[in-house]
Amino acid sequence: MWQMRNCIVLALIFFILSCGETDIKTSEQTSLFSEDSLAKNISVLASDEFQGRKPFTAGETKTINYLKEQFSAMGVEPGNGDSYFQEVPMVNIATEPDSFMQVQSPKGNFTLKGFDDYVIWTEKTDSVISLKNDEVVFAGYGVVAPEYNWNDYAGIDVKGKIVLLLVNDPGYGVDNSLFRGDTMTYYGRWTYKFEEAARQGAKGCLIIHNTKAASYPFSVVQNNWKGSKLRLDDRNNPQQYCSVIGWIPEKTAKNLFIAAGVDTTILKKGSLRDFKAVPLNLKLSTQMKVIPTYSKIHNVIAKITGAKYPDEYIIYTAHWDHLGIGKPDEEGDSIYNGAVDNASGTAGLLETARAFKKNGPNRTIVFLSVTAEEQGLWGSAYYAQNPIFPLNKTLANINTDGLNKTGKTNDIIVVGRGQSELEDYLEEEAKKFDRYISFEPNPEAGSYYRSDHFNFAKVGVPALYAGSGIDLIGKEKGYGKKLKDEYSSKYYHRPSDEFDHNTWILEGAIQDLGLIYTVGQRIASEEKWPQWKAGSEFKAIREKSLK
Repeated sequence: MWQMRNCIVLALIFFILSCGETDIKTSEQTSLFSEDSLAKNISVLASDEFQGRKPFTAGETKTINYLKEQFSAMGVEPGNGDSYFQEVPMVNIATEPDSFMQVQSPKGNFTLKGFDDYVIWTEKTDSVISLKNDEVVFAGYGVVAPEYNWNDYAGIDVKGKIVLLLVNDPGYGVDNSLFRGDTMTYYGRWTYKFEEAARQGAKGCLIIHNTKAASYPFSVVQNNWKGSKLRLDDRNNPQQYCSVIGWIPEKTAKNLFIAAGVDTTILKKGSLRDFKAVPLNLKLSTQMKVIPTYSKIHNVIAKITGAKYPDEYIIYTAHWDHLGIGKPDEEGDSIYNGAVDNASGTAGLLETARAFKKNGPNRTIVFLSVTAEEQGLWGSAYYAQNPIFPLNKTLANINTDGLNKTGKTNDIIVVGRGQSELEDYLEEEAKKFDRYISFEPNPEAGSYYRSDHFNFAKVGVPALYAGSGIDLIGKEKGYGKKLKDEYSSKYYHRPSDEFDHNTWILEGAIQDLGLIYTVGQRIASEEKWPQWKAGSEFKAIREKSLK
């Protein structure tokens, strides 16, 4: 009887301890992070005082100095010698385009209205850029992809002409057997299309916007492309650019096809393997004044030196910049505060630094808050081209671009399925906290190519981009996705993306920060380095760099 009673007691103790194990782990994990501290830093970075944190403005100065002060106050070392800053040489290209574009067509001449019917910019620094009765060619998706046996420019010379292109990949929404089906490749990104058009010698490149294919409404393009934009200062290594780049909404494109006497069903024929580029018998004319300003903007970088492997590195990234002051919204608000995107991720970077400071790592942890992500991932691109720490000694990059503001979730989302073992690390660590990983619900948006981890991937460093989950604890299925879709339509890249103490629930953000922290600690402690998976386009780059 005594033995039986003891067995029962021991069984109950074991049951209680095993049931509470996850709660204890979760408590240990999240105790390193503070909701109050996270909220404070988000509210400061997303305040009107910081003017939308656009590079080349007073908002940049306030932001980078604030980050420097925060890292210094918590005792985290400067990451660039004795400096917390890495200078990034840039050119700010401000344009003053004409308010209209003249179109000559077989059915008569007419004008397109700037901003409503098109948005344009230039990457060139000439004082005046002009289109003067320049011919237009519809070149499908504007893709040259030998591995997919695809060349939209085959058999046609577009030198000195304007190419009109479809957004996303060949086959999107039409034929899932082409490329990666609904999962966008880099060929589907607008950045690639402008680059390839320039390589082909085109004078101009206009992308036809479609909300589903682009994954955002035309208003996002209008907000991002109005006024000035940045690129790296390449005067010491000149690159080739189109004179005019930009976007037109689908309705404008259809009107152009009709004016050219071309059936609008040609928009779908761009996904056929036998598609050939079509001259449109249209001529466009417009002009823009260009004011280039050369200067330097700044990445912010700090580090905690590893105790066991000080010359091996793990880099956490989050971009500090947003869109600054722009077109007023319906409420008359013109400050694009970028609270979720990415004051939250930047504040999360500070919290991650605080956690590692409490529990010193075995490998050196680098905290890199990069500039000009919204302008084209320029800060991370510059770091990848000019690394402070050797890339072949950098084990991993973990990137945060927007934290969860809606509460705890059962899942955490991985962007870019099947790329590296970091995905497996995250899954294994998540299971310890009764969580699971899911994958981006809209892979056609090409999110893997739209944040700063991509520049690390391009130089071979295994990179993890984890985002907020959508399986909200205690909510019905689909509720989390509804909130995420609402953010995309009402807040993303709009002045309404502001911090609100009354509505933001940061428990989920703390939960996610704790999880990516444990992944970093694991990498910092293990002998084994994380690898790219077989089939990743980045695997060969990494292997070459390690020889």
